[in-house]
Amino acid sequence: MDVEKVFHMTGGVGETSYSRNSSLQKKASDMVKHIILETVEEVYLATKPKSIGIADLGCSSGPNTLSNLKDILDKIESSCRKKLEQPAPEFRVFLNDLPTNDFNAIFQALPEFHQLLKQKRNGHENGGTSNIYIAAYPGSFYGRLFPDHCLHFIYSSYSLHWLSRVPPGLYDEQGNSLNKNSIYISEHSPSEVSKAYFNQFEEDLSLFLHSRSDELVSGGKMVLILLGREGFNHVDRGNAFFWKILYQALKNLISKGEVEKEKLESYDVHFYAPCKEEIEAAVKVNGCFEVERLETFEIEKAIAKGMSYGTTVAMTVRSIQESMVAHHFGEAIIEDLFQEYGRLVDEEMAKEEIRPITFLLLLRKP
Repeated sequence: MDVEKVFHMTGGVGETSYSRNSSLQKKASDMVKHIILETVEEVYLATKPKSIGIADLGCSSGPNTLSNLKDILDKIESSCRKKLEQPAPEFRVFLNDLPTNDFNAIFQALPEFHQLLKQKRNGHENGGTSNIYIAAYPGSFYGRLFPDHCLHFIYSSYSLHWLSRVPPGLYDEQGNSLNKNSIYISEHSPSEVSKAYFNQFEEDLSLFLHSRSDELVSGGKMVLILLGREGFNHVDRGNAFFWKILYQALKNLISKGEVEKEKLESYDVHFYAPCKEEIEAAVKVNGCFEVERLETFEIEKAIAKGMSYGTTVAMTVRSIQESMVAHHFGEAIIEDLFQEYGRLVDEEMAKEEIRPITFLLLLRKP
């Protein structure tokens, strides 16, 4: 499966769209917003560029993209007024995601976005007329995207746990899966499986860091938010457990004749939840960046109005995984699959808490 051609969040603004089901990601972003804004202000005050380059990698198509951007622009313009007493710089904003992303939804929201910025600036004597240029940059961030040294700040939220591909090490020489009883790393997975996933993560992260180092100016910084795990054990009731539940939901559909056993045995996800030690080691070996901050946090359980927690999670996961599941199993199973998935999440939550963790990684280019 060519991940770059297939994988994308569900576009549009419908009931099952990512735009309507990304509140968990927004909650995480809001929890660490102060760090993001402090960082972008530090970079600006240290470099004082006349034209500042900002990139959002894995921007997707929901309201979170422009909301985060507005906060960043407001912070820099406020710093210009209050601390430097000078006009704000020109802003060059690059929104990146895979080519299949619904960039049209972002562009359609831009007129309203610019209007909000205009209203915000009215009444400010200094820095109220800065120019903002927003462009889409389709492509994988596992490789170069931008010209040399054109960026000052990079932000990426809930993207780096997605691998560039399903690890090739999950299959033997005949192309048979070594992980037939799982779609990710579980207690049923042989040791070769976790090794294959880690190797792919390490390879991808190294390429990501090398690419961003070429694109950032000296002193430029990145704030990266990604899912992870606590400790070296892959089998826990965290992010890996949600994949275990999805596997069980797919397995339950076999008995109903909706999913073929062979199809399930050949399905693996392109995801990896690293632990803190793996992230630190990978950044150190790469050598392109200094770690200024690496923190762990948990998102407060959010329940959409009229929904159970399991249904809320199922809607979120569906908006992210529908493209991959439909491509492999067909679109006909989608409704039943995620209804079953939500039921199983609620069932498991009644037994014991599920605690997915998130990392915030702040890196500086020397």
